[in-house]
Amino acid sequence: MSIIESHPSVDDAYPTRKAAEAALLYRVDPVVYGSAGDGPIDAGTLESYDANGYLTIDQLLDPEEVELYRAELRRLSSDPKILADERTVTERGSDEVRSIFEVHRISEVFANLVRDPRVVGRARQILGSDVYVHQSRVNYKPGFKGKDFYWHSDFETWHAEDGMPRMRAVSISIALTENFAHNGGLMIMPGSHKTFVSCVGETPSDHYKESLKGQEIGTPDPGSLSILADKHGIELFTGPAGSATMFDCNCMHGSNGNITPFPRSNVFIVFNSVENTCVEPFSAPAHRPSFIGARDFTPVA
Repeated sequence: MSIIESHPSVDDAYPTRKAAEAALLYRVDPVVYGSAGDGPIDAGTLESYDANGYLTIDQLLDPEEVELYRAELRRLSSDPKILADERTVTERGSDEVRSIFEVHRISEVFANLVRDPRVVGRARQILGSDVYVHQSRVNYKPGFKGKDFYWHSDFETWHAEDGMPRMRAVSISIALTENFAHNGGLMIMPGSHKTFVSCVGETPSDHYKESLKGQEIGTPDPGSLSILADKHGIELFTGPAGSATMFDCNCMHGSNGNITPFPRSNVFIVFNSVENTCVEPFSAPAHRPSFIGARDFTPVA
């Protein structure tokens, strides 16, 4: 494995899926673009986010709000039109709902959540600009049958397949059920966002149809994962329904399967800076459908 120093003057600062060997590239973009005076996040938390790549919010939503979103989860997963829509992804080998994408466009309840200042305000502060929704979805991860999400950097896929140029995006995962240590909670390697893992493997046409059920192309190799884990360790996030985690687009993260009776459902929103809008894919024959990687860059109101 080689270590390559990329340079911001190169059009593709983070080449991936173009070489026969995996590589670790140094990040050339800032992590935090705003300051403590720009929003609800205090200076100490911003510094921690810059160093570790994530922050946690113990209670973003109150219990009444959580129940509102849970009810909407149930409605969506029982609506025949939603279930037949291409935005709904089922688990491999079953009809269990894995994710529903572009949820802020098909549900006014979740559209309101995206516009909530507690949510979008933090994204604007971290990214130092207006933002738009690059992707939104609800993840169900049902009890007994919920499959894993293998280790990956979201930015690797968004760069390769959606054409996101630079690392200026942030994700928020809001728990709608309790996150235990044993029901497939989010895992992040703290500090891994400072290193980009250039992956091997050419992107096939319509790769998203398989990758949304279980990604293989664009996943890091065991050697790179071992280096990052040895250097940074692994943090497992637990917490009650209504808690949230915000993390940088290049954090190495994943989650185990759920064989417990307790479902782990969350709503996941990706905000990208309006100064970092997507271009043509860097390592794919065509960009993914807009319900996965938005091509409408209208700022969140």
